[in-house]
Amino acid sequence: MRFALRFRPIPFIAVLVVAVIGILLGNWQQDRAAYKTRLQQQQLARAAEPALELGPAITPVAQLVFRRVRLHGQFVASWPIFLANRPMGAGSGFYLAMPFKIAGSNTHVLVLRGWLPRQAEFGKLPPFATPSGRVVLEGQVVASTGRVMELGVAPHPAPGALVQNLTPHQLATASGLQLQPFVVQQTAPTSAADRMARDWPLPSAGIDKHRGYAVQWYALAALAVLFYVMTGFQRGPGKTDRP
Repeated sequence: MRFALRFRPIPFIAVLVVAVIGILLGNWQQDRAAYKTRLQQQQLARAAEPALELGPAITPVAQLVFRRVRLHGQFVASWPIFLANRPMGAGSGFYLAMPFKIAGSNTHVLVLRGWLPRQAEFGKLPPFATPSGRVVLEGQVVASTGRVMELGVAPHPAPGALVQNLTPHQLATASGLQLQPFVVQQTAPTSAADRMARDWPLPSAGIDKHRGYAVQWYALAALAVLFYVMTGFQRGPGKTDRP
């Protein structure tokens, strides 16, 4: 008895499609992992550089992203905005975002001041303290506040508003303030009353996740081919089958 592999056109096409999709998606996940690896290396290199005194001149994001900066000026205390669905550790809560006016100018920077825990009472926003007058603020430049899933129509930014996502452009449009096109994550408190958490997530996080997804997609492609081969054999006549 001997076995021969049958060629079955329809199953072959189906397996080919599954295998190609699996390989393409695996390659895409590998590319994402490589991109975030480069991003992480860039972040570490720029974070090791001396802190830069940030002036009022509007500066492209690419020139400053991941740089440590120092700002002199004051918070626009009338424009606090809470970013919802921002966990930190095992807790759920909000990021407090607020424009910061650079001293001696009309230029502002959108600052993520820190993380505040969600209150036990539903819908109640957490209390916070804002230093008055001129302060020195230290932080790291990032391209955005991060993005979370948002359903429905996003509300317009307003003082004290609770929003899912926020960009410097949206805040500039709503407030009329001139804003830098990037965000600064505050890394140090500006007063003794400032007790917000500032364990900011790395933008390059998820490298291992992308690699794991790549392995899964490659495995799916390999299993599809293996299944086609294993189910394609049929028994043919051999010496023992002859009369």
